[in-house]
Amino acid sequence: MIKSMTGFGRGHQVLNGRDITVEIRAVNHRYYEFSCRLPRAYSFAEEKLKALLQGKISRGKTEVSVLIQNVTAVSEKITANKEVITEYVTALREIQDELSLEDDLTLSSVMRLPDAFTVVKEEADEEQMWEDLKAVAEEALERFIAMREIEGERMKADISGRLDTIERNVAVVEERSPMIVEAYRKRLYDKMCEVLEGKGPDENRILLEAGIFSEKTAVDEETVRLRSHIAQFREMLESGEPVGRKLDFLIQEMNRETNTIGSKVQDIEVTRIVVDQKSEIEKIREQIQNIE
Repeated sequence: MIKSMTGFGRGHQVLNGRDITVEIRAVNHRYYEFSCRLPRAYSFAEEKLKALLQGKISRGKTEVSVLIQNVTAVSEKITANKEVITEYVTALREIQDELSLEDDLTLSSVMRLPDAFTVVKEEADEEQMWEDLKAVAEEALERFIAMREIEGERMKADISGRLDTIERNVAVVEERSPMIVEAYRKRLYDKMCEVLEGKGPDENRILLEAGIFSEKTAVDEETVRLRSHIAQFREMLESGEPVGRKLDFLIQEMNRETNTIGSKVQDIEVTRIVVDQKSEIEKIREQIQNIE
């Protein structure tokens, strides 16, 4: 299935006390280019995310944004240093008795005592963190790919219609080609009659000249190759593999054959067809630039 290189997908879940959002967006690029914005605690997951996407995306400048907030998950553990607090309280009581001070010692006072509490960050379970992040990333990736496929189908329909137009143009060129040679033979015959003032012209000479003209203006090879390129183009459009680069090569070949026809055949109708065909080819080329 044809896929566009541009796309967007968003995934969101709350897993193991963490609110996780992953967004994937991509624009045209010749190769697969990956960039990622992650919370510092999840920096270990960048290469894993890159590998996860690389298995599904072959071309496009791809950016991943990850937002994670703790909901119920506890990342820090706070413990009271009871011995330190006891020493503080004992010392304060002694000063109170000696100096006859008012006892206004409260819990809030204890909280302000230096080294009264220890804050310890719990060791992160990176394996579980990655599994949670991966689940949300896969959700975003699925929606991202679906959007690419929808856009790809639209592009495929447009390209197929233009290929039909080009194929009809080729049929007209094939039909007019012998007519152009016959018209040249007739003009040559009339010209020789005029030069010879009514005397019978040399039929063999006319046939020879017409044959030379036919060889110079023959476009059979070009039209056959054009039909072959069109057939290959359609096969690739039905392929399930990334074909953007191959299609780009084919469209260049189609343009080259069209230019050759235009240079060989000096006919108003064929010239018009060549101009129209080059316009269709250019529009197909523009679409190809966005195909994965």
